[in-house]
Amino acid sequence: MEPTRSSRVPRSSGPARPAGDGVPPLAGFTVGVTAARRADELAALLERRGAAVLRAPVLRIVPLPDDAELLATTKQLLDDAPDVVVATTAIGFRGWIEAADGWGLGEALLRRLGEVELLARGPKVRGAVRAAGLTEAWSPASESMAEVLERLLEEGVEGRCVAVQLHGEPLPGFNESLRAAGARVVAVPVYRWMPPEDLAPVDRLLDAVFTRSLDAVSFTSAPAAASLLGRASQRGRLDDLLGALRGDVLAACVGPVTALPLQAHDVPTLQPERFRLGPLVQLLARELPGRVRPLPVAGHDVEIRGQAVVVDGMLRPVPPAGMALLRALARRPGWVVSRAELLRVLPGAGRDEHAVETAMARLRAALGAPRVIQTVVKRGYRLALDPHADKYASGAV
Repeated sequence: MEPTRSSRVPRSSGPARPAGDGVPPLAGFTVGVTAARRADELAALLERRGAAVLRAPVLRIVPLPDDAELLATTKQLLDDAPDVVVATTAIGFRGWIEAADGWGLGEALLRRLGEVELLARGPKVRGAVRAAGLTEAWSPASESMAEVLERLLEEGVEGRCVAVQLHGEPLPGFNESLRAAGARVVAVPVYRWMPPEDLAPVDRLLDAVFTRSLDAVSFTSAPAAASLLGRASQRGRLDDLLGALRGDVLAACVGPVTALPLQAHDVPTLQPERFRLGPLVQLLARELPGRVRPLPVAGHDVEIRGQAVVVDGMLRPVPPAGMALLRALARRPGWVVSRAELLRVLPGAGRDEHAVETAMARLRAALGAPRVIQTVVKRGYRLALDPHADKYASGAV
């Protein structure tokens, strides 16, 4: 972890907590949640593993009953039957049927879908199709749109009409490949995304990324990733966002389609093998602690996390000023760092070097191990790195 990263004080800055099973894997880390739909579920999963969560829905969903475009497309398909309908997501398919019910078109839509070749992408979509009283013609075991496309192209689509139920996600190359093969493609825009009405939470999340107050940002849809990039560009700080995501702040995406807007900007992304929220959180719970290298200091094992420190297996919440000082010392463990240099990293300290002494005293108290930080008279402070730990002398965190 980069030592210059600032941090926020955890709300529950109580006594130290024991390690092992007692310290959740994400304790001391802060994760940004950009999701609009299922944000509560994702935040709960992260918090259950100890993370502090900064929520900022970067999109809002157009309510289906109010979506004039979906209504017009539904009427079009009722008047002019497609040959094939591709259902891509369970919630999107159910939402489409429910919206049609609200418009008085539900029975007509179900009849129409029962007359066409209905393809379901994966078992969850297949379940939604059958719950509606329909039967799919085929469903790939892989849940891959690439496999759906391969089947359609092998069948031949020239002169046929293919309706594709979308779900706010781009389907790169899918519709274009069908059109190139001679199909007429009708996109069914279930759950369209719009920018949020209140941009303040998004700006707060961006500011936290810029200052490295976040350890990771989670993305559950490609439009969300594109929206965050777009907002940073509007503020004239796209390069700052990209710089953080390419280095200190982990970009965690639920799947490869979600990652596309970030990868287009050369941002490395992390994705679980199974494209679900649970595996995404499990991946973060492995990756973030794995990026922190423990330091043997003054007979203690010290692990510097995003907003807290683990000392000998005890979680020690540390105020932001203390974290700033600790990272400055950990940048060169065992080396003396002057008060003047520490003053420069201390948030809001001004020019008084006594502020360093005050913050250092609080840091030592928070760590519960005062000898971890040694005072070097008339020179500054140093992490009291154990003599056998020469391999940690540079780039400790």
